[in-house]
Amino acid sequence: EVQLLESGGGLVQSGGSLRLSCVVSGVGLDDYAIGWYRQAPGYEREALSGIRRTDGTTYYAESVKGRFTISSDSTKNTVYLQMNSLKPEDTAVYYCVADAPDPLFAALRGLWGDRYLKVWGQGTQVTVSP
Repeated sequence: EVQLLESGGGLVQSGGSLRLSCVVSGVGLDDYAIGWYRQAPGYEREALSGIRRTDGTTYYAESVKGRFTISSDSTKNTVYLQMNSLKPEDTAVYYCVADAPDPLFAALRGLWGDRYLKVWGQGTQVTVSP
């Protein structure tokens, strides 16, 4: 069974940084692609970033491009989301998600329903104060 466990959320001031971790168990990072989404209260879930470790393919939403960086460590079976220059509007619950590369990247780009993606973590809260 594939499981995802996020950590690293917390409270940070505007302009600060956080690094989120997504520990993947039950499958290797070479088998699945991993993505990050977020959802703020009253808003729809928003795709942020994704990575396919086998060829290094990454995706970033325009809203986070240049501020967030996705990376992976196969020795720890972990995917990271480094978030810099955080803004109050980045406040949300952040989720990692796993699926085969094609559906994951299609969902990140809005070409496939993210509700169909296979495995979601439980989320980690990020709060950015003004």
